[in-house]
Amino acid sequence: MANNTGKDTRSKTWNLIVYPESAPEGWKELLVEDGISFVCSPLHDKDVLPTGEIKKAHWHILLCFSSNKTFKQVLEVSERLNSPIPQKSKSTGGSVRYMIHIDSPDKVQYKKSDIEVYGNIDIEQYFRITSTERYNLIREMIDFVRENEIDEIQDLIDYAMINRFDDWFPLLCDNSTFIMSNYIKSIRHRKKRF
Repeated sequence: MANNTGKDTRSKTWNLIVYPESAPEGWKELLVEDGISFVCSPLHDKDVLPTGEIKKAHWHILLCFSSNKTFKQVLEVSERLNSPIPQKSKSTGGSVRYMIHIDSPDKVQYKKSDIEVYGNIDIEQYFRITSTERYNLIREMIDFVRENEIDEIQDLIDYAMINRFDDWFPLLCDNSTFIMSNYIKSIRHRKKRF
């Protein structure tokens, strides 16, 4: 009978750190060719150590497998990328959200739109906003419309698509165009009356 007293070192999701200067050329393609699905953070090139010194540039990678992989199996992948020791992901959502420091306002914030997904992985589920956040974003849009005298929904959508792609644009696409269109329309009608 096998000794089963140790911790299970298998997992479907593993975290890696990849450094640009030590990664092999075309390292992402290597993973794709191996059939490994993964999520890649934006390049973290602005992170700061407690001393104030800039950290070495790196990517956070979340490897996602369809079945459990042992530490040894993932270590082989990690070694091919010249990456430090892989870590089991304790939370897929936490790993993905950490890629842009969304829950760490004291750290440099990276753009969600710069996250790269390779394979059939839905990361949007980890960024769904609460009702309170949604209402605050709608308030921001209303303030923006008022301050910039916007009187066409197209102007707001164009602005959101270019400048607020990670928060306003999805909100307008999914469920807030109705209120924003009506708000903008009422501004236009009020201008006509006066």
